[in-house]
Amino acid sequence: MRIALFTDQHFGPAASFHGKLRKLSHHAAALTERFVDKMQREVQPDLVVNLGDVLEDESEALDTQRYQQFLGILAPLACRVEHVIGNHDSVYLSDETLARMLGTRSLYRSVDVAGVHVVVLRSVERKDRDVRLPDEQLRWLEADLDRASLPTVVCIHHPLSDLELTGNRWFEKAPHICRVANRREVRALLERSGRVRAVFNGHAHWNHLDVVGGIPYVTLQSLVENVDDDAPGRAAAAHAVVDISPKRLLVDVFGEHPAHYQFDGPAAS
Repeated sequence: MRIALFTDQHFGPAASFHGKLRKLSHHAAALTERFVDKMQREVQPDLVVNLGDVLEDESEALDTQRYQQFLGILAPLACRVEHVIGNHDSVYLSDETLARMLGTRSLYRSVDVAGVHVVVLRSVERKDRDVRLPDEQLRWLEADLDRASLPTVVCIHHPLSDLELTGNRWFEKAPHICRVANRREVRALLERSGRVRAVFNGHAHWNHLDVVGGIPYVTLQSLVENVDDDAPGRAAAAHAVVDISPKRLLVDVFGEHPAHYQFDGPAAS
């Protein structure tokens, strides 16, 4: 089974941080078109997952227009597409609006694709305070994992690992709005299920890998992160291709910051 993932597209104006150009968001549409073209011509995945933060939030009207533009670019994909909601996506857009645009009843859910159980979680950020999975969603997750009989992959926007943030442009001084606050409780549910092959997230704007309790936690670089120190900049153009077989899980990250991870044996079985 093959999954392609990308994240943090940030459709909207270019964004600076501490006086330097950091997000090449004005190139988001072109980079997304390039991603779709590669999926159609070369990768041919069974599933594409958007890990969230489609928007560089600006206003309800502009965010609605840009989210719909993003969905339109993805429309030619021949495979199933699942969407994770990020914190920027819900600054001006309500959960009801997002669910309506995505044609789904819930922003957290699960689906079986090509012999793999895929869980989509919806982490909730309280501005400048913390990030959590609400209790209701935890209860749903526990019940969903108890019912699942297939190998499972979990997708979420914010990291569930104890992600080391030293040197991170965005979150070294703000870890409380990067990592999920009740992540240990969530990880305990994932480990207890015995079926979770990997967890994928965005948000941190860099590539990172942690293995906790035998489960790989893979953080994926943003599509539009500037890999240079300032203007004019180069977009990371990141995406990942994940191949899952009964005894192996392969993760290849493409773009300006490529990476390769391979998990064999007990950790992948």
